[in-house]
Amino acid sequence: MDKFLINGGKALRGAVAVSGAKNSALPAMAAALLTADKVVVRNVPKVRDLVTMSKLLAFMDAKVSVAAVPASDYEIQAPKLNHAEAPYELVKTMRASILTLGPLMARLGIARVSLPGGCAIGARPVDLHLKALEQMGAEIATSRGYIEAKVHGNGSQGRRLKGAHIVFERITVTGTENILMAASLAEGETVLENAAREPEVTDLIAMLRKMGAQICGDGTSTLRIRGVKELHGTEHTVIPDRIEAGTFLVAGAITGGDLKIHNCIAAHLGAVIAKLHQAGVQIDIVDATTIRVRGTEKLLGADVTTEEYPGFATDMQAQYMALATQAEGASVITETIFENRFLHASEMMRMGANISVEGRRAVVRGPAQLSGTTVQASDLRASAGLVLAGLVASGETLIDRVYHIDRGYEGIVEKLRAVGADIERVHAPGT
Repeated sequence: MDKFLINGGKALRGAVAVSGAKNSALPAMAAALLTADKVVVRNVPKVRDLVTMSKLLAFMDAKVSVAAVPASDYEIQAPKLNHAEAPYELVKTMRASILTLGPLMARLGIARVSLPGGCAIGARPVDLHLKALEQMGAEIATSRGYIEAKVHGNGSQGRRLKGAHIVFERITVTGTENILMAASLAEGETVLENAAREPEVTDLIAMLRKMGAQICGDGTSTLRIRGVKELHGTEHTVIPDRIEAGTFLVAGAITGGDLKIHNCIAAHLGAVIAKLHQAGVQIDIVDATTIRVRGTEKLLGADVTTEEYPGFATDMQAQYMALATQAEGASVITETIFENRFLHASEMMRMGANISVEGRRAVVRGPAQLSGTTVQASDLRASAGLVLAGLVASGETLIDRVYHIDRGYEGIVEKLRAVGADIERVHAPGT
């Protein structure tokens, strides 16, 4: 397995461009299953999860065309879907495979999708997806690790899902996206209450609307979808990755650097920018797609609680913890979205951080002099947090299991090296 080797202590200076959002590109590619026409998805990040999604669509007999591998533009056409199945061998490394369930049920009225496997950051059950589909007329069972769903009826129109009034018990991003896609071809109107408001959801709505879907309520917790008989092809450019942008904001701040972050949407980063301001970080909104971050002589401890959008994203929690190790005073970090998402804390403590964890609450006391050592990444965002810690630590930090970060950050080593970081990828023997 590849590793990252970092020599810390270098201030990051220059400019970095943010790639497309993984969590927007994945549902966009899944949405291509809703039509027999050609769909082009642009600004796709060159990361492992998107390659896996393309293989999954191809398994279902969709034609997936790219100009190069890895690709930033995907051309997808699914005139016929001969496999309404997402097999375990293809999806075991990517939980977002569940996003094919809604389109398959909408288009074919039948689906067999492997249950997502375990996750280091805690359970992310799909029960809300299944309950909503049942309200729309689906019969669902689980057998041998698979979700088996079908709509009864004769003929294509007889197998259509039916609109329903759905109230999610908890906010679920992928659940909202799945039901949005399913409802787009359902018979009648679907009302989704307590829907997720993340920018990635709004981006999917924009794409579906270009395909002919009738959806209103963007950016609110109540969405109304009037089903249509068919959708058509489109071209769609996914939004920039707000989590990658937030990670670079912290990178500039924690190293005392001066970074301009291009190709981001400042409006999507409101909670992160506000919290960094509270911690004493200098941030300027240059324009709608550029943010400048400058280091300060003294970072200040500030408490943070993760929340659904527009609150502080759980996917920025590990990065903020790294920053808090360098801040004066105590920072209390409360994780409300996922249980067991403090696995990176013990690795930072091995580097010299003063962190105490009790349940979903971590107290970080700083500033701490971090020292480089060998650490192990447990998930995608934990990887990013450890990279940030390594950038400010003295000596060498060796990060193992970086395949996690490869799932969601395009060219992270190259981007950091371009702005002054001393980081390299160490390939495992034989790779």
